[in-house]
Amino acid sequence: MSLPWWGYVLLAGLAWGTYVPIIFFGGSELGGRPNARLLAILCVGVAYFVLAVVFPLVLFLSGQQQWPSLKTTGLVFAGLAGVAGAVGAICVVFASSAAMAAGLEAKKLDPLFNPSSYRLLIGPLIFGLAPVINTLVSSVWHPEPENPWHFDIQLPGWKLVVGIVLVAAGSFLVLYSKEEAEEKKKSAAKSPSSPTTTASSTLTAPPAADAPNPAPSPGS
Repeated sequence: MSLPWWGYVLLAGLAWGTYVPIIFFGGSELGGRPNARLLAILCVGVAYFVLAVVFPLVLFLSGQQQWPSLKTTGLVFAGLAGVAGAVGAICVVFASSAAMAAGLEAKKLDPLFNPSSYRLLIGPLIFGLAPVINTLVSSVWHPEPENPWHFDIQLPGWKLVVGIVLVAAGSFLVLYSKEEAEEKKKSAAKSPSSPTTTASSTLTAPPAADAPNPAPSPGS
């Protein structure tokens, strides 16, 4: 555990950035239905338990790390952070199935509608909203020792507001363009060859070598 600070930053970005596509693929491989989504959440919970429960306990019980002061407020708010993380993970998983269900309903009204259109928005919206909500909460909530409910509205300058908008819009556009490109690739792979291509290939194809010769005309 001797990485520089920016190494941990890169690892955190890698972990959070790959979570959504990995959990989507895992749920799809497990069946893609609500029960498969629950199993995917169970797998996430097992991983959380090993990394966030077993690993710290081993460090504390083995003496490699000393137990910190067990303050009630610290335990409560650290637990709330875990709840927020777990709720976010669950919502990501079930957003996929709910989006596909909504897309199928929309397709009944419009046969040309792509049922995956809503699902493409999940990742971009989550990672576009997260930095905005983070900044807004940090602007009004300023907890102090022994006073976790200290609120003080500090209006940010225009640069922060513009930065939030640009970060949110940039995250949305980057992730949406990636999802859109992948969806087009999947659609192209599934779509059959066009009738025009089939007809032209039939007309220009040479006769088979073992085909019988055509019958002679009466004048020949």
